Amino acid sequence: MSTRSAGEAVAAGVAGATLGGAAGSLVGLAVPAALVGGLNGVVSGWRGIYDWSSVTGAAAFALDSTWALPTTLSALVAHAVGTVRGEPGYSDELSRRQNRHVYGRGFQVRQRFATTFGNVVNGAGDLRSPRRARLVTDHEDVHVWQARGFGPLYPVLYAGWAVGGAVGGAGLWALRRRDEAFTKVVESCAYYLNPFEYWAYSRDDHWPPAGLVSSIGPRRPMVRSFASFR
Repeated sequence: MSTRSAGEAVAAGVAGATLGGAAGSLVGLAVPAALVGGLNGVVSGWRGIYDWSSVTGAAAFALDSTWALPTTLSALVAHAVGTVRGEPGYSDELSRRQNRHVYGRGFQVRQRFATTFGNVVNGAGDLRSPRRARLVTDHEDVHVWQARGFGPLYPVLYAGWAVGGAVGGAGLWALRRRDEAFTKVVESCAYYLNPFEYWAYSRDDHWPPAGLVSSIGPRRPMVRSFASFR
């Protein structure tokens, strides 16, 4: 670790712990919130992910250390998994001053699908591929900012849609779509039609995705200027 990265790690760690502790004190969780904010600050400062020269970078750090602390906690878990998963490992090129962390493998929930926890993108794959790199910059980055913007509501809303969509998809298949594979109909309703995914796929100019059952859901992407979120 260079002197410069060590200094940034210490400064961001102290600032993150201070912000986290102040936010956590509002709900009686000052100490655990300070720990999460401080650890995120140390790791992120060491790796230099925040673009301190921009308002966007300062806002990313402030949100990660306060409103989005629950998803930042999930990001710390993803870091722990990512450090032991092996190659392809951490991508400094797509992380440094980009307000996010990117792992080629990391904490993968589903093979060949990238998954984002807080400010950590996992399962990015072979980033020498322009398509995989764009998946990070134009799709997963949207999820990073969704987690920041919606904070503790984000996992609740995302999971709530997934459960409700799965039930709705099963009912739709039983009533009207028996000519389609059951799993494909359920996946379309539970995953692809999730508003957070529709948002990210639209920003990536990848809507409708190949896995979406034809005639289920909108055919046109969300207006891209809105889908960019930032």
